[in-house]
Order: sequence, then C-alpha cells, then structure tokens
Amino acid sequence: MSQPFYQIMPELDHEEYNYIQNLVKDLDEQQIYNFASMYRARRKDPQIILLTCLLGFFGLAGVHRMLMNQIGMGILYFFTAGLCLIGTIVDLVNHRKLAWEHNIVVVHETISMIKR
Repeated sequence: MSQPFYQIMPELDHEEYNYIQNLVKDLDEQQIYNFASMYRARRKDPQIILLTCLLGFFGLAGVHRMLMNQIGMGILYFFTAGLCLIGTIVDLVNHRKLAWEHNIVVVHETISMIKR
C-alpha cells in the first residue's frame, strides 16, 4: 500500500483503527480505497450520535436511534419521550459504545461487499 491506512481514514479513533486494520490487511490497495470510501459514507461519528441524542431533551427523542438504523427503538423513544428521559440519559453516557456497535456491523457488511 502506497500510503498508510491512517492517512486514508484519519477520522478513526485508535480502537476503530486497530480493528479495521486487522480486517483489511489481506486486501489489495484498490480494495482498501473502495472499503474506505464505502465505509466513510455509512459510518456514524460518535459526536453526531451525541448531538442527535441531545435532541431528546428538546422533544425529538429517538433521532439518534433512527440514524443507527434502529427504527423501532427510535419510534419507541419518540413516543415515550426517550423512555421518560432515562433512556436518553443512558444513551448520552453510552454514545461512543452505540456508535462503535453500529460501526462494527457496517465494517463487516462493507468488507463482505468488497470481497465479492
């Protein structure tokens, strides 16, 4: 590979970088660039999850869950005011974990599409 993976995707945190680096080590350079562009488009940034979770305090609870393709939970949060704000507060604390869990699924889906 002509340039290191961290230069291709500088927005990744350390844990996410290491996880992806281990998965893409068998791919050629063109596949890595394809992976990076596909993953970047589908990846959710923890800060966006945090900001959309904060909308729950202003009457738009569940937007962050819908962004992560958890439509059912998003609708439940919306109609229960973020499960009486308790769910929203828990998600505020765990916003990085929520984004990481979503991004792991996206990584594996993207890798499987690239290897086809």
